[in-house]
Amino acid sequence: MAMAEQRNDKPGRPAPRERTGWLSRIAPGVRGAFSKRETPENLWVKDPETGEMIYRPDLEAALWVTPAGHHMRIGAITRLRYTFDNAQFERISSPVTVDDPLKFPDIRPYPDRLKQARKDSGEQDALAIGVGRIEGQEAVVAVQDFAFMGGSLGMAVGEAFVKAAQEAVKRQVPFVIFTASGGARMQEGTLSLMQMARTTLALNEVKSAGLPYIVVLTDPTTGGVMASYAMLGDVHLAEPNALIGFAGRRVIEQTIRETLPPGFQKSEFLVERGMVDRVVPRGELKAVLGSILKTLMMGRERLSAA
Repeated sequence: MAMAEQRNDKPGRPAPRERTGWLSRIAPGVRGAFSKRETPENLWVKDPETGEMIYRPDLEAALWVTPAGHHMRIGAITRLRYTFDNAQFERISSPVTVDDPLKFPDIRPYPDRLKQARKDSGEQDALAIGVGRIEGQEAVVAVQDFAFMGGSLGMAVGEAFVKAAQEAVKRQVPFVIFTASGGARMQEGTLSLMQMARTTLALNEVKSAGLPYIVVLTDPTTGGVMASYAMLGDVHLAEPNALIGFAGRRVIEQTIRETLPPGFQKSEFLVERGMVDRVVPRGELKAVLGSILKTLMMGRERLSAA
């Protein structure tokens, strides 16, 4: 290589010509114009069930429901937009909590996990609250985001839930929650389990005020959330094929030493057993919620008028 470089440096030897494509020679500015165009990496989305590639704008127009009927998981803000009339709502800020109360030892520091989840989601924690109208009926809506550390129940989610319940009582409007969680947040230990009791007490205030509490179970709703406020609603709706249960299928089968039936813990299975009132496709949820809320608030309006 050194000898080749010496030969190229000899006087009188012409410098090597820069190699260009035929398109650049014919129309010099064309190649640059094309190279500036960028195709978004997420223009196509893969259906996790069928493997089909779906054009993202079409998927968004279908509320993130695939042609095969699979209801993909969506973020909290997207869910709030889909739920309220004209996608208009007022955000309710959640109380600030201590990030790492137990100084939990982990492979990756808990504060770093929170920092990354906040960066990815744009939210402080796994529960977002909004106030707006659903088919004309004002309501407080809380949404759990499974993408934020599995929608896990910790101090921040507990405080946000209590705030949402109190806001519903303050405004005298129904309280609706969309659940999506893998259970209690292990990094907060017993403090996370305490939120099961705290949220139940907050719901007692909602029910004492005579206000409806509606639960919409989405995929997945499990663990401590399932064992607390997810099963305390006046009405329980669920999205199609959502996983709903306390422990996982494998754990249950190993414990009882029996094979569970097909579709066990899916929303359709639970409707047949009376744990869920109705399975509602995402495109119909807003209308169904509005009808239920208006019906349940009708008697209250009559009492207020009297």
